[in-house]
Amino acid sequence: MKLQTEILAQACSQARGLAIDAVHKSSSGHLGLPLGAAEIGAVLYGHALVHNPDEPRWLNRDRFVLSAGHGSMFLYSWLHLSGYNLSIEEVANFRVLHSKTPGHPEFHETPGVECTTGPLGQGIGNSVGLAMSGKMAEARFNTPEHTIFDQHVICLAGDGCMQEGVAMEAVEFAGHQGLDNLILIYDSNDVTLDAMADKTQSENTALRFKAMNWDVQTLADGHDMAAILKAINKAKKTKSGKPQLIIAKTIIGKGIPEVQGTSKGHGEGGAKFADAARKALGLPAEHFYVSPEVREYFAGHKKRLKRVYSKWRKTYEAWRAANPDKAALLDSRNDRISAAHLIEHVIPHFPADAKLATRAAGKDVLQPVAAAIPLLISGSADLHGSTLNYIAADKDFDKTNRAGRNLRYGIREHGMAAISNGVAYDGIFRPSCATFLVFADYSRPAMRIAALAKLPVIYIYTHDSVGVGEDGPTHQPVETVTGLRVIPNLDVIRPADPEETAGAFAAALERHDGPTLLALTRQAVPLLSDVPASVRRAGVLKGAYVVIQETAPLTHILLSAGSEVQWAVAAAKQLGAGVRVVSVPSFLRFDAQSKEYRDSILPPSCRKRVAIEAGVTGLWSKYVGLDGKIVGIDRFGLSAPGNIAMKELGITAEAVITAAKSL
Repeated sequence: MKLQTEILAQACSQARGLAIDAVHKSSSGHLGLPLGAAEIGAVLYGHALVHNPDEPRWLNRDRFVLSAGHGSMFLYSWLHLSGYNLSIEEVANFRVLHSKTPGHPEFHETPGVECTTGPLGQGIGNSVGLAMSGKMAEARFNTPEHTIFDQHVICLAGDGCMQEGVAMEAVEFAGHQGLDNLILIYDSNDVTLDAMADKTQSENTALRFKAMNWDVQTLADGHDMAAILKAINKAKKTKSGKPQLIIAKTIIGKGIPEVQGTSKGHGEGGAKFADAARKALGLPAEHFYVSPEVREYFAGHKKRLKRVYSKWRKTYEAWRAANPDKAALLDSRNDRISAAHLIEHVIPHFPADAKLATRAAGKDVLQPVAAAIPLLISGSADLHGSTLNYIAADKDFDKTNRAGRNLRYGIREHGMAAISNGVAYDGIFRPSCATFLVFADYSRPAMRIAALAKLPVIYIYTHDSVGVGEDGPTHQPVETVTGLRVIPNLDVIRPADPEETAGAFAAALERHDGPTLLALTRQAVPLLSDVPASVRRAGVLKGAYVVIQETAPLTHILLSAGSEVQWAVAAAKQLGAGVRVVSVPSFLRFDAQSKEYRDSILPPSCRKRVAIEAGVTGLWSKYVGLDGKIVGIDRFGLSAPGNIAMKELGITAEAVITAAKSL
């Protein structure tokens, strides 16, 4: 069908009007991108994007990601015009409490929103993850007779996104991997929030991307709809094996002469000129206006899109009939995995005399789990040899093997986490990724968004304490576990021994409403062999459980997590029969238990409590109370072998005994 520029030009004016009205009504928001990129939206949602507003999660839709999420009214306007379940009333309720049009687009909240992109640059990383997921799906599920996956991922980003380091980490990865189903549209308006962009950047973007193995097109006029469509069509049809960049030179805030093309056009500065701008755009006095002609066009376009969907659906049903095994594998993406099944029937028990680092135990757990969950993928930031999370029965994902389950992210921890979010948003594969725990500081912004968006990403982060040893304080994460525990909805599990590690993996894989971080040791730890393996595994699912039960009237409770549980156990054996030891691998899980369960583990009547953990002490106070004591490390570490560092910093059974006796 020929591009209908006349009616789409009207749609551009009306989309601009919706943005002006919404930002003016809420007295907050960003007008720059919705006005400056309106023609890009018209071409995408009015012609080029393959999607179905009635089936927002259609498997073979094109994925559109607004990385510049502050320009959310761009997305809300075009979703509304396209016929998604987003009413004009919701558009008018922009940034109103509990509306479907929050300040930045949020996954789950608004139909048609693919990602909670949040901070600038995240959406580019998410888009790379979506594109990688698409390539994996093509390799696993397409057949010579039936193509059910051939979608594109189209990301719209601005100067702010392009300046963020996470974006370039992901861009480098995409270029190296040759993700030619990825189209990045750079809304290049030469403006950032504070000033014109030349105050902070001077690189040649086209040459930079070409050097990173991308194809590049530049549109001198990013408002020319015919040129935009030509560039998108060329990008979609490419056979170069490279991701595609379209640099679109646009005018920020276009339609409000007083601020357009300046940094004042970025935010809501133009809203005070709303009446004059609306009049100049040819809009009537009625606010949130969409003409019958524009509605008629998009209704007709929606019918065309549904015909494309129906044709795909016939292919899909034929594919299912011809490939029941592949169909069952695809359906398994929706399975709710039982942790009980994994710990009872999938993960073998460890020998009673085993003494392993929990990272090594994690390696042994991952192999049978990966066999049982074939859509689980595993990546590492250039540390597979240390994080030990390589799926041994499989190979690497790369340009020659799109079916590989092991991902080599390079030294790109932030990009790795943002890409993993993209895979999780797509919902076909279960992403896990790994690095040293101290580098969680590099990936934390994407981890926070995973928690906010309830994405089931699994982080296998090792070298979890001063037990790292000789690498010293720069690599000893004394504050990191606590810093991650305070992120809402991020389940941080620090297992004490190999059997708890089995329970931790099972807990992570069972969870579908948020991410889980497994904090694993570099150093070997003994099995808590006085406790049945089944109790240790199941105890992790509850967040805390009794490792040593007192055999006399209860006098003290010793609490710990991870490798330091062994010192609580050793201390208890010297303190006497009235001492209980509690392992607390997961604060989030324990806090979610019933009061009855929590009180059964930590009886309120016993106020003599000591916690020990090789890290900062603050969070343990909620368990030990005002009367208790915490043995920890409220300072940075030191360079020495791990066992010596622990002893020097007071992480010993003797320190626990002293603290207990002082109560």
